[in-house]
Amino acid sequence: MAEPDQMVSAPRGVRPIRWGMGDAVAGWLLSQVGGAVTFSLAMALSGSRDPDDLSLGWVAAGQLGLWLGFLGVPWLASRTKGNGIVRDFGLRGERRDVVVGSVVGVLSQLVLLPLLYLPLLQLLDRDAGDVEQVARNLTDRATDPIGVVLLVLIVGLGAPVAEEVFYRGLVFRSLEKRFGTWPGIVVSGVVFGASHLEWLTLPGLALFGGILAYLTHRTQRLAPAVAAHVAFNMVTVVVLVTS
Repeated sequence: MAEPDQMVSAPRGVRPIRWGMGDAVAGWLLSQVGGAVTFSLAMALSGSRDPDDLSLGWVAAGQLGLWLGFLGVPWLASRTKGNGIVRDFGLRGERRDVVVGSVVGVLSQLVLLPLLYLPLLQLLDRDAGDVEQVARNLTDRATDPIGVVLLVLIVGLGAPVAEEVFYRGLVFRSLEKRFGTWPGIVVSGVVFGASHLEWLTLPGLALFGGILAYLTHRTQRLAPAVAAHVAFNMVTVVVLVTS
């Protein structure tokens, strides 16, 4: 098994892949710093003292640094150390990917996660509202049609695309290349869950992240995982906005 900085054999016309764990770690750190900078700028320019007071427009602006890192680092790593983001990370899709991914995302949100949290919430003496609180803090800001559109753009499109390119593209592929498929699936799922910095949502997001990594491995494409992530997030948006 190749080390992350080691050149691996490749078919004629295909460049050896040299990106790996170092790029994934550097990309995560750069994305977090970029996100912190743009979020701080959004806070300052909006005049808000409390992040919970930011409008959805400013929330979207605050995410730009994070998303730029999530998209830019895999693109740069694959361009300079591999064969491009499409070939290296499977940034492509087929018609069936939308259907398969959507079904996986909806079932994960409405069936798998409730089953996972049923014993956990009883053990921790919490309820479903505690798990939903972070998402509700965001959806409660969608008080008009423009707010709903911004919410869909942030949660339903922006976050799924950027996070899938980074976590199931660069992170999972780097872990898989270094440690093997199943360790890559498990570890990338945990990293995905932990990166949201909410301990109560970590088990559910780690499980979902593992499912997305498995989809990516099984199809060798990112489109099923993107579709599943969009559906997963949109279920939350619809439920919380209409409740």
